Amino acid sequence: MDERSALNPALLRQLFELGLLSIEIPEALGGQDGTFFQSIIAVEEIAAADPGVAVVVDVQNTLVVTALREYGTREQQDRFLRKLAFDTVGAYALSEANSGSDAFALQTRAVREGDYYKLTGRKLWISNAAEAGLFLVFATIDPAAGHRGVTCFAVERNAHGLKIGKKEDKLGIRCSSTCEVILEDCVVHASNVIGEPGKGYKVAIETLNGGRIAIGAQLAGLARAALGHAIEYARQRRQFGKPISEFQGVRFQLAEMATQVEAARLLVYNAARLKEAGKPFVKEAAMAKLFASTVAEDTASQAIEVFGGIGFTKECPVEKLYRDSKIGRIYEGTSNIQRITIAKEILA
Repeated sequence: MDERSALNPALLRQLFELGLLSIEIPEALGGQDGTFFQSIIAVEEIAAADPGVAVVVDVQNTLVVTALREYGTREQQDRFLRKLAFDTVGAYALSEANSGSDAFALQTRAVREGDYYKLTGRKLWISNAAEAGLFLVFATIDPAAGHRGVTCFAVERNAHGLKIGKKEDKLGIRCSSTCEVILEDCVVHASNVIGEPGKGYKVAIETLNGGRIAIGAQLAGLARAALGHAIEYARQRRQFGKPISEFQGVRFQLAEMATQVEAARLLVYNAARLKEAGKPFVKEAAMAKLFASTVAEDTASQAIEVFGGIGFTKECPVEKLYRDSKIGRIYEGTSNIQRITIAKEILA
């Protein structure tokens, strides 16, 4: 999947069959009726095998499903969550060319005409876009109102005026599709507004705060995998007549890596626990994402060093994990955005 830069369709079907794309969807709508913490555990475990696949599970459960569960009407939940539980992948279309860290500087417009809106704009770097059958699209109904004009729309793939554009050729998480989504007078019924008109910023902020915890889980799973590979290789690789795991330099390196990985996992679990308990968690979510992204990249890098020369080749699993780790400092809020959030919270 990494070489082809595409998710295996058979694997996607299995994710649906196992209920891994419907963890928090109510059982009455075909889901698992699970918890946020269970979604976090699923993301971490899948990331330990392939971080790119974990992105698909993350976006579906912690962004798209969460937004519909928390802000969708009963009719919207019945209509969309049933599809997401069985065979429909969701995508979260917020980012644009000039709207990244400054998330609400978006230019996509939504103009009301009777019972419908017409959406026009271009969304970039949209995860799951190649496979998605449902998009949560953020557009402004009043540019002069700033973030208070932002509105969230549920847009189905077959909507008139929606097209999937360029698919990005990425450094890592390559099986997770990242595409441009083009809206050209895309017709959306007013009943597809998620939340209230002009309140889309609230939908985005609240879901992304939880989404950061899931990204932390993805990165913790990645770091766990890199550490596991390094330990296994250190036990097998012999130099100077004994396994390199018997050399103090390697042992200390693995010990430091293990400590960092465990700390990242505990930060993630604590943030998830707080969110699930209905307590403030924004600071903890930002800390978990910031720290886990650093640990994932550092652990994967050190794992390559443990492997030595072969670690720099595609024969070695940690080469891929190192490439997969880099995005952790960038998407769903860069490391500097996390620092801004943390500072704001502790200085309030």
